[in-house]
Amino acid sequence: MRTADELRSLVADAVRELEPAPELGSLAEPLRYAVGGKLIRPVLCLATGEALGVDAEEALPAALAVELVHSFSLVHDDLPALDDDDVRRGKPTVHAEFGERTAILTGDALLAEAFRLVAAYDRAEVVRELAHATLRMIGGQQLDFEGAAARDDVHRLKTAALFEAPVACALVLAGAPESARGPWTRFATELGLLFQVVDDILDGDGFVDERGAEGARALADAHAARAHALLEELDVDTSVLETIVDVLATRTV
Repeated sequence: MRTADELRSLVADAVRELEPAPELGSLAEPLRYAVGGKLIRPVLCLATGEALGVDAEEALPAALAVELVHSFSLVHDDLPALDDDDVRRGKPTVHAEFGERTAILTGDALLAEAFRLVAAYDRAEVVRELAHATLRMIGGQQLDFEGAAARDDVHRLKTAALFEAPVACALVLAGAPESARGPWTRFATELGLLFQVVDDILDGDGFVDERGAEGARALADAHAARAHALLEELDVDTSVLETIVDVLATRTV
């Protein structure tokens, strides 16, 4: 079983080698520009797959597809009509670098490329899992803008959905029965919520505004503890997944 760092290296290589559809023409450049960062979600997919006996290479298209959906969401979230951000990952956002019109089309292209990747599998359920997660994420973003829902409810859709998706895709590829998927799904949800709370701690907003710095840290620790407890229920080697939990709980960027 490969380490989380080895899996991330595998994903990073695949991102560099990504060949967008030739029909996209000059959009290939901003599309590649938009993809990168921590690559947590694809590594989660590969780590889950390996724990269940799925070769990382077999799970790689699904892992990349989840990352492309994530990238699509960031490109569109950064637009002036939404969050209006000019910097992402220490460099200009796609709309700041290439223009707003190109950014809209780049986000569209990322989403289409994601589904082109998962459509290559002979299991339609992989496509359904990714579509379901994408719709939940979009719905969570809308709830966030409306401001009516509780913060936890928003993040179970907006953030946790794209942590559940890589795990769900790996479960499908492993042929895991529905009856065995509950702890895995709950683990992915806790991981997504952990990521969001730590994000708020680092940004000094969100749950920090709601609960204070100590309260937010306690919430993050609770999500991490539940994630670890759920992994302990699984009768497979979850050591790489345990490392991912710890990395997300203690990250500083």
